[in-house]
Amino acid sequence: MLNVHNINQYYGGSHTLRGISLSVRQGECLALLGRNGVGKTTLLKCLMGVLPVASGGIELAGADITRMAPHQRAALGIAYVPQGREIFARLTVEENILMGMAGKPASSARRIKEDVFELFPVLKTMLARRGGDLSGGQQQQLAIARALVQEPRLIILDEPTEGIQPSIIKDIAKVIRLLRERGDIGILLCEQYFDFARGLADRFIVLSRGEVVAQGDRTEMDGDDVRRHLSV
Repeated sequence: MLNVHNINQYYGGSHTLRGISLSVRQGECLALLGRNGVGKTTLLKCLMGVLPVASGGIELAGADITRMAPHQRAALGIAYVPQGREIFARLTVEENILMGMAGKPASSARRIKEDVFELFPVLKTMLARRGGDLSGGQQQQLAIARALVQEPRLIILDEPTEGIQPSIIKDIAKVIRLLRERGDIGILLCEQYFDFARGLADRFIVLSRGEVVAQGDRTEMDGDDVRRHLSV
């Protein structure tokens, strides 16, 4: 689904991403782990086209998207839930979700499918409320719902548990698990909470100082080497 080949990125004179390669297959969850400030969000922004890469390549389903704009990548099937959610505070819940369908062809029906509300039933009861009036956890659910109405091939989640109450974290974990089990979407999960990621990931990759320092499947996530790179 997604293949990243040896990408490098710079911020001024700082080499922020150093030769990173990774892949996400259809129907699996890849966990992107690492301490704060090691380049995780920078990498995700490069994958979405928000930041340019200096060198290397990014492919989605075999197509080279390295130089494509964010809206072009979205049209090809990448959905991005950014850190901090970035919902539209003055728009209603319904309007926020419909914004996720903005990239669809004009001939497409602008109707929210019921399966979104099956994943997030609380949103159905709040369609007329403004996004800014929701709790942090409800806003996170709204941001994920907005991404899913794109019907993406790949969804990128940047720290979906940040600042969220435990009950909502469990709901979000359940949704990610259901998406993975559905088998038609790749999931790239960037997460600071090790236990949350371990319960969902098929494979993992660890960043430190802008480069990959550990990777493997879920059976290897409990190794001391992985924990060493995540501890503060």
